Amino acid sequence: MSLNRRIILSATLVLVVFITLTALTLERAFVDSSESALRDTLTSQLYALMAVAEVENSTLLMPSNELDALLGLPSSGIYAYVTSKTGQILWQSSSVLGAKPPQPMSLTGGDKRFDKINVNSDTYYTFAYGVDWADDAGSIALTFNIATDLESFNKQISLYRKTLWSWLVAMAVLLLFSQALILRWGLSPLRKVGVELYRIETGEQQQIEQHYPQEIERLTSNINVLLQHERDQKTRYRNALGDLAHSLKTPLAVLQSSLNSNKQDTTLLEQITRMNSIVEYQLQRAATAGSASIGKSINVATISHRMLDSLHKVYRDKHIRVKLAIDKTVVFKGDEGDLMELLGNLLDNAFKWANQDIEIKADQTNKHLCLTVSDDGPGIDQHKVDELLQRGKRADQTTAGHGIGLSIVQNIVEAYHGNLKISKSQLGGAEITVIL
Repeated sequence: MSLNRRIILSATLVLVVFITLTALTLERAFVDSSESALRDTLTSQLYALMAVAEVENSTLLMPSNELDALLGLPSSGIYAYVTSKTGQILWQSSSVLGAKPPQPMSLTGGDKRFDKINVNSDTYYTFAYGVDWADDAGSIALTFNIATDLESFNKQISLYRKTLWSWLVAMAVLLLFSQALILRWGLSPLRKVGVELYRIETGEQQQIEQHYPQEIERLTSNINVLLQHERDQKTRYRNALGDLAHSLKTPLAVLQSSLNSNKQDTTLLEQITRMNSIVEYQLQRAATAGSASIGKSINVATISHRMLDSLHKVYRDKHIRVKLAIDKTVVFKGDEGDLMELLGNLLDNAFKWANQDIEIKADQTNKHLCLTVSDDGPGIDQHKVDELLQRGKRADQTTAGHGIGLSIVQNIVEAYHGNLKISKSQLGGAEITVIL
C-alpha cells in the first residue's frame, strides 16, 4: 500500500470516528436542550392555568375559554386536567375530546412531577403540580396536570438529526478531498525523487539533479554520494583488473612462446596454458557487474544480431542455420558487458557443436528474462552437466567445448540471482536455458 493511501485511509478512519462522536454529542445536546425547552413550556402553561383558576366554597371555578387555543381544540396534542386529592377529575380541557391522553395524577401540596409516559404506542410528556388551595371556607387539595404528545417533538429531532448528518457528511467529504489535494502537493517531492531514480536506473541520467525540501534533501544527497562512490569504485576496480591482466598475461605469453620454440617440457607448457585460462576466467568473474549495477535497458535482439554476425564469419564453413525468436521489446537491465559475455559463450558453444541448426529464444515476464539456446549437436551427458555446474570445480574445466565458457555463464547467472538449466533440445543436441 502506498504512503498516500495509508495516510488517506488513516485520516478517513479518524474522521469517521470523530464525526460519529461529534454527531452523537450534538444530537444528545440538542435533545436535552429541546426537552428542557419543552419542560419550560409545560411549566409556563401550567402556571397560566393556575393563574386563571378560582375556588369558591371549596368548589373549583375555571373560565369557559381556555387560555391556550390548543387546549380548546379537540385532539390538539396538549391536554390539561385538574384533579382532587382522591383523583377525581374536577376539570379537563376541551382538547381531551376524542383523544386518549395519559390519566392525570394526584399529588400532595407542593409536589412537582415530570414524567415521560407511553400510552398505546404513543409517548407523552407530563407535568403535575400539587397545590393546597385556601379560601374563606378552608383549603382544598388540587393537582394541576398538563400533558403533551411528542409527535411534533420527535419530528423536530428527526429533522435536526437528518440536517446534522447531511452537513457533517458533506464536511467530511470536503475535508477528505482537501486532504487528498494537500497530500498530493505535500508528497510531490517524493514522487519526483521516484521518477529521477527510475531515470537513473534506466541510464537516462547519472544522479538526482533537482533540489528538494530539507526533509529529504539529505536523503537525495546521500543517494548521489552512493551512486558516485559506486561508479568510482567500479572504475578503479576495472582499471586494476586491466592492469593485473596485462601484468600477468605478458610474462605468461613470453614463457609460453619460449616453451613452444623449445618444445622440451610439455608439462610446463600445459601448466602455463592452464594458468593463462584460469587468469582469464577469474578476471572475467571479478569484473562481472551483477544485478546491483544501475544502467540503461539493453535490447537483447540487437546484441544477439551483433553476436550472430561475428559468429557467422568465424564459422562460415559450417553454414549454420539460425532461427532467432526474440521480440524487439525484450530488454536486459544490467551491464552490457555481462550480456555480451553471456550470449557470446552460449552462442559460441552452440556454433562449435551444432551440425546445422541453432534456435535462439528470449521472452520477458514481469521481472524475469528467459534466454534459451538450442542446437542439433551431440548434446551434453547428464553426468557431465552436474560436474560442469558444480560450485568450486568450474575453473578447472579448461577443455575445449562446454568447459570454461559454461562456467563463466554460470558465474554471470549467479551474479544476477538467476538459474541455469541444461537439457536435451528438440533439435537433438543441448538446450541451455538461462533465467535472469
